Amino acid sequence: MSTGLPNTWPRLLADIGGTNARFALETAPGVLEDIQVLPCASHPTLEAAMRSYLAEVGSRAVAHAAIGIANPVTGDWVQMTNHHWAFSIEATRQALGLTSLIVINDFTALALSLPHLPRKELVQVGGGDAISGSPLALIGPGTGLGVSALIPSPGGYMPLAGEGGHVSFAPFDEREAAIWRYARDRHGHVSAERLLSGPGLVLIYHALAALAGEAEQDLSAADITARGLSGDCPRCRETLDAFCAMLGTAAANLALTLGARGGVYLGGGIVPRLIDYFKTSPFRPRFEDKGRFSAYLAGIPVFVINSRYPALIGASAALAAHLEH
Repeated sequence: MSTGLPNTWPRLLADIGGTNARFALETAPGVLEDIQVLPCASHPTLEAAMRSYLAEVGSRAVAHAAIGIANPVTGDWVQMTNHHWAFSIEATRQALGLTSLIVINDFTALALSLPHLPRKELVQVGGGDAISGSPLALIGPGTGLGVSALIPSPGGYMPLAGEGGHVSFAPFDEREAAIWRYARDRHGHVSAERLLSGPGLVLIYHALAALAGEAEQDLSAADITARGLSGDCPRCRETLDAFCAMLGTAAANLALTLGARGGVYLGGGIVPRLIDYFKTSPFRPRFEDKGRFSAYLAGIPVFVINSRYPALIGASAALAAHLEH
């Protein structure tokens, strides 16, 4: 994680999602303080949110910052996919008087955190032991669907910065094909994120209600989750089951693509809230339902990340590596 290079403390760390921005000051290697969560909608720009946070904590001068953001980072200009913020990395660095500002995809940051997460903050759902030196896969539904991985290399694990959440959704059976058709008729291309996300949970519910000839209720993802877990709404429970099964397919596809015998990690804001139900949900049976490769997948452990601010830990690791080199 972070090194003890002189004159670099505190460091500003941020994890920017489509809904909330999480900030912290790293005051010593691995020591995070003044963690705050700010609603993105409450600030017109990222710079304004950063200034608000720094003013609130009354920090002494910060020279170095790292941001993980729910968006592709392909150059200096960043335009968020699930929020209206757009900014130049260099212009933001200059405006805030920073010596260095690095911006990486939020799931790249989350991937970088995986080797540093305590075992007690991981909940294993099936599988055997992780194979040391093998790739680690990462997928997580929240406001969107994040995908990344850690790939072993001679110099240590290297994170992947991709946009795997936007691959085309692959239906597993006739029910999922019907849900896909419902989504396609309304949105055109149906990505994995279209269904495996908070808004996707609502879309699955509407599709299932329509397929059953029922009137659609105006329910939020939180409403559907609460009613599904309590058993008050059979359609909401069916929605959760379908969601977890679809996630099992997506996670297994990723595991096979990467050869992720080091484990599959589930991040994002949705699954940790379902953990007791999730352990016995359709996720694991679907994860292993891959015909000739079912035995291969049966041995791969899946870990739900049950850590409050793991992407901040990954941002710390990324900033440390930047300052070292």
